[in-house]
Amino acid sequence: MTMMLKKFKQSLLYSTALSAVFAFSAGTVFATEDADDSEEVEETEEVEETEESEETESSLSFLMFSDSPLLAIPEEFPDQFKYDSGINIEYPEDGVKGIFVTSHSAGGQRMETLTDLLNNTELNSMVIDVKDDYGDIVVPLESDNETINKFTRPVVDPDVLMPHLEENNIYPIARIVVFKDSRLANERPDLSFTNEDGSVWSNRRGESFVNPYMQEVWEYNVEVAIEAAKMGFKDIQFDYVRYPEGFETRDEVLTYSRGEYGESGETNTRQRVDAVTDFVAYAREQLKPYDVDVSVDIFGYAATMEETPGIGQNFSRISENVDVISSMIYPSHWGPGTLGIAKPDLEPYNVVYNYMEYENDVLDALGEDAPISRPWLQDFTASYLGAGNYITYGAAEVEAQIRALNEQGVNEFLLWNAGNRYSEGAQYSFD
Repeated sequence: MTMMLKKFKQSLLYSTALSAVFAFSAGTVFATEDADDSEEVEETEEVEETEESEETESSLSFLMFSDSPLLAIPEEFPDQFKYDSGINIEYPEDGVKGIFVTSHSAGGQRMETLTDLLNNTELNSMVIDVKDDYGDIVVPLESDNETINKFTRPVVDPDVLMPHLEENNIYPIARIVVFKDSRLANERPDLSFTNEDGSVWSNRRGESFVNPYMQEVWEYNVEVAIEAAKMGFKDIQFDYVRYPEGFETRDEVLTYSRGEYGESGETNTRQRVDAVTDFVAYAREQLKPYDVDVSVDIFGYAATMEETPGIGQNFSRISENVDVISSMIYPSHWGPGTLGIAKPDLEPYNVVYNYMEYENDVLDALGEDAPISRPWLQDFTASYLGAGNYITYGAAEVEAQIRALNEQGVNEFLLWNAGNRYSEGAQYSFD
């Protein structure tokens, strides 16, 4: 367990110990109306103070003896204490087979078309934006956080959406973009990365990130997640759980706080990995009372190396702290020659099959701690790769990726199309 989580648990222990001390030292008050008994009262108080002091020291010593907090969320949260959203949608018997849905689709007329797609195929789940790539919270939340409320732009009415999903038995997954958050970054530069002139850093696409070292950022996103769980979402999927791409080239140039991690003595790369991993562990612990799975999107290439140097993702360590791992293995996202394939976008089956050799090795090593594998697959055409480097993706290409997963022992998947227009006629199950 790394530094930030240790501090969190130590503070819980400390506050619990203090409460106990105050309870023990509430003080025995002696009063008498007989002035002649004053010496006896003083003597009695001295004896009581000595006994009380010994008792308090003994109790405090006992409380501080253990490294484990007296109050903690249990590993298995009792069912009778779990939050009941009132939305009853069971985990799909054949595993999650889902599609990505933007808030505008979920809150607009396109939802009818997407619902028909699921009702007439073996697809059964939707990953729906709750906090999007800009940092906008697109579903109204019951939050006291002023910043959350400031950046809430309600596109989806949960009172309409959740009963609709329940009626059609569509498994609901809430997508929450975490550290890519231009709204919060520009509102709170102290929670972001700034340039020499004090301006908030942004990448070439004009996107800004918030700082994974900062626990206030963790709490902000987890509060959004908790409110989504209370609405009835059954899975909280955290996306962009990482530093900006290429951060290893600017980590000594930008201005930002490393919080407690700066005192760890670890390398910059390891500090980033620790912060990202600790966030995931913290989020999962905080969400235990809400009866949801926790899933994380992660770059596929993270499974092919021990840890990514810039973005702070360690596939194995993140996997240990989630219920579901969703690697993004779109063929278009692999460089020429990777996975032993000259032009990956041209070979969707081979990309997925070859990649799963790496992922299966990592997850097999985790044994019983391994999460469900539910990769993101490509259902879009990557024409930006240029002539000769891409093919048009349709039902056959989607089916090839799913078949490769199945042959590698994985029967869950998610399809990505930013416009939510999915290929028709694909076979989604090979059981």
